[in-house]
Amino acid sequence: MTADKLKQYVAMVGGVLGALLLFFRSVDHEISWFNEITIEAFIGLLVAFIPLVLVLYGVWKNTYLVTPKAKDQEETLKRNGLK
Repeated sequence: MTADKLKQYVAMVGGVLGALLLFFRSVDHEISWFNEITIEAFIGLLVAFIPLVLVLYGVWKNTYLVTPKAKDQEETLKRNGLK
């Protein structure tokens, strides 16, 4: 998944939230905490949080400290002179 696709998914979530806001306003139902400002804040949170999760997952998967299999793989790499 590319960064562009990720931004498209976040924009889609923002669009759905915006549509919900318009729907609630059209049926004259007001939710005080659900407005344009909170939607923008939530989208900003997603834009910052999702890449952080992806980076942490990448770091987790590329370390040799986590599982016994990874430790064995590290030893094999050292033994073959690849690390």
